[in-house]
Amino acid sequence: MPQTEAPDRILLIKLRHHGDILLTTPVARTLKSRYPRCEIDMLVYQETLPLLLNNPDISRVWTLDRKLHGWRKVLAQLALLRELRKRRYRIVLHLSDQMQGAFFAKLLAREQAIGFDYPKRRKSPWRRFFTALAPLAPSNTLHTVSQNLLALQPLGITPTENERRCILPVPEPSRNEVRALLRERGVTGNYLVIHPASRWFFKCWEDDRFAQLANTLADDGWHIVLTTAPDQNEMDMAASIMALTHSDRIISLAGMLSLNQLAAVIDGARLFIGVDSVPMHMAAALNKDTVALFGPSKIQEWHPWMTRYRLISAADYGELIEPDQVDTATRQRYLANIPLAPVLDACRALLAETRQE
Repeated sequence: MPQTEAPDRILLIKLRHHGDILLTTPVARTLKSRYPRCEIDMLVYQETLPLLLNNPDISRVWTLDRKLHGWRKVLAQLALLRELRKRRYRIVLHLSDQMQGAFFAKLLAREQAIGFDYPKRRKSPWRRFFTALAPLAPSNTLHTVSQNLLALQPLGITPTENERRCILPVPEPSRNEVRALLRERGVTGNYLVIHPASRWFFKCWEDDRFAQLANTLADDGWHIVLTTAPDQNEMDMAASIMALTHSDRIISLAGMLSLNQLAAVIDGARLFIGVDSVPMHMAAALNKDTVALFGPSKIQEWHPWMTRYRLISAADYGELIEPDQVDTATRQRYLANIPLAPVLDACRALLAETRQE
């Protein structure tokens, strides 16, 4: 039911991956906008914490450590619950489908516990953990940000356009570190970022085509900065790409950056080029022009949000496996259908357009 009195504290629970966390920030922004005196906290997995630390809409971030097992995990979660109960949250919103989060919502909400009406949970005790369930849109019909914001319906809140934007503040120390890093490698003017990797290989394009793209854009006069996470598979991918390049205008910072430093690199770029991944969502949150390559992902749910972009889908160039049929552990890359030409054309088209901030 809609709030008649402004709440003092609200907890958002989102126990998912980095990109999911970033696409939840409009919920916090909307709540903070409507209830300026309210403290908005979030409970997330420990590794996603850096994406929220500098968010002005969030008072405290609580974390769960997924590396803990057995009694250590149980004891840590009991200690966390004790601390969370001291916050006396009037409202708890659980924004994903884990039963663990539902249990937390039930224990912590003094007045309202809100979750989503997941069809797969309808034959379970799920409904009993909540005072209200928000609607869930059919698969691949609504962007993930819009779906997250539907959790506010039971509170009678409809977000404005500005409230629907994702928030990713970049700390000034990270900007300074990145400027120094780029200067050391001869990048002092405009540059483009290519982030070829994803945590799942099925979302990745061919190394030789990324190399051809980097070579051509470097020949066009642009500095190219190649980035990846500090993961050995991703760094190996970057090394493979770099081995196929021929220009000293192309540099690699693969595996060298923290999340905040990566955000700073992307924020300083003229254009971001990448696959369906966390950095793509970071680029969109930073309002960067983006060229996004998609394979068997649900495009309506995961496309770049509220930024200028061109999306190249492998499904437009040949047969493609359905997203729900993908084995996420596969080493197969499903973007092989995408030729170089449309990606290069998309980059040049965005670079030719005047950027309006």
